[in-house]
Amino acid sequence: MNGPQDVGGRHGFGAVHPEDETERFHAEWEKRVLGITLASGALGHWNLDASRHARESLAPAVYYNASYYEIWLRGLETLLERAGEISQEELAEGHALRPGLRAERRVGAAAVPEVLAKGGPTERPGPAPVFAIGDRVRTRNHQPTGHTRLPGYARGQCGTVTAIHGAHVYPDSNAHFEGENPRPLYTVRFTAAELFGAGADPTLSVSIDAWEPYLEHA
Repeated sequence: MNGPQDVGGRHGFGAVHPEDETERFHAEWEKRVLGITLASGALGHWNLDASRHARESLAPAVYYNASYYEIWLRGLETLLERAGEISQEELAEGHALRPGLRAERRVGAAAVPEVLAKGGPTERPGPAPVFAIGDRVRTRNHQPTGHTRLPGYARGQCGTVTAIHGAHVYPDSNAHFEGENPRPLYTVRFTAAELFGAGADPTLSVSIDAWEPYLEHA
């Protein structure tokens, strides 16, 4: 979808100021949001792509005025309410008014390191890739109303396949609980000029990971 998160290549958002990667949190409440998000995911009501789609579906006025972990919190509220784990009344009161669901899936503090170490691999058995390294490809110029990992600035553009990663869960269907539908995943490199025109820095390039349904032969 063309959500508020898709700002690559757009003007008016100011300069990017990278932060020190050793500073993970700016306030104690951010740690709690991360912990609650991970614990809630263990309940099994949604998957990784559905959680990402919930955050990216926030209204622009909310998304652009929220910090990173505020966006996580707003998306989590949507997911929990949709799953029946919380209600609007409970959000307004600030505490639970009834027991939650799926108590048997709750993760205790002692189990957290093991759960996190397992991660969430997305590689699956799937069809053989259609494209090869070195192939010139064009991304499809589609404007889906649902979830997609193809950024707006890269749609309808020509690039070169530089890596093949096997088949992975296809987020465009998985986010809507329509099945994992594994599809080959590629890295595609674009020159800056291919994406942003003749005035772009000729020494720069951009690489994206793109699922096969996003691509066609150039």
